[in-house]
Amino acid sequence: MRYLTALLALLVSISGYAADTQRPQFTLTAIPDQNEAELVRRFGQVADYLSEQLEVNVEYIPVKSYPAAITAFRNNQVQLAWFGGLSGVQARRAVPDSEAIAQGYEDQFFKSYFIAHKSTGIEASDGLPQAIAGRTFTSGSKGSTSGRLMPEFYIREAFGEAPEEVFSRVGFSGDHSRTIALVQSGAFEVGAVNYAVWEKAVANGDVDADQVSVIWTTPEYADYQWTVRGDIDEQFGAGFKEKLTRALLAIDDKAILDSFPRSRFVSADNDVYRAIEQTAQAIGLLDNF
Repeated sequence: MRYLTALLALLVSISGYAADTQRPQFTLTAIPDQNEAELVRRFGQVADYLSEQLEVNVEYIPVKSYPAAITAFRNNQVQLAWFGGLSGVQARRAVPDSEAIAQGYEDQFFKSYFIAHKSTGIEASDGLPQAIAGRTFTSGSKGSTSGRLMPEFYIREAFGEAPEEVFSRVGFSGDHSRTIALVQSGAFEVGAVNYAVWEKAVANGDVDADQVSVIWTTPEYADYQWTVRGDIDEQFGAGFKEKLTRALLAIDDKAILDSFPRSRFVSADNDVYRAIEQTAQAIGLLDNF
């Protein structure tokens, strides 16, 4: 009897494995705007959640750069991606009929912080401080909406020149966490950073307020979103995009939401990001990836 029970358990296990391997493979990625360990934890949770909701195998694949995320999406190595405003516009231009389907509630009202090292003596102001001119300046990735696109837009608006003409040196840190670290250390005097990453770093005790502070906050704009390929229903069956959208909007797991951090996800569409597209076009960044 003991052997019969063991055999039955083995058959059930094999059957479950076979069924699992026959499930379609659905893959997602995200722009690497923070340290990799944080992103793996966040999007691993999302992959597990979507696996249950969609009844397909869902895998998160990390990438090393914003262009790599767009390329993976264009080449159908991933079917869903968490993009910033600019990278999402670029990805949707690369894959016909792709759509922004969901965004964080807070992503409707996103903003960037300009931060400065204490040695500059620059204080917070209602407008972009003119005293940043001639300083060293760092953004996150060249493809970042909150770290590069929108800050550059406001720099050009305030000074009538590109950042390379305004600052003595311009660098790109790669992600928002490193931007904070570089300005806090004094390696760069001024930087532009995603406000949500800054506030989470402050809450976690990772910001030394005696060394670095916010000197200006941009007006609000739309930013991060979930974008899905235009051929998703052809790959996974009619109605899959709708089912995926419902699943993303229904996320209520506090651990997942806190990891973004977002209070909830809400509907989005491509029209929400027209202003981002127009801004990128105006300053020559639209196809720069």
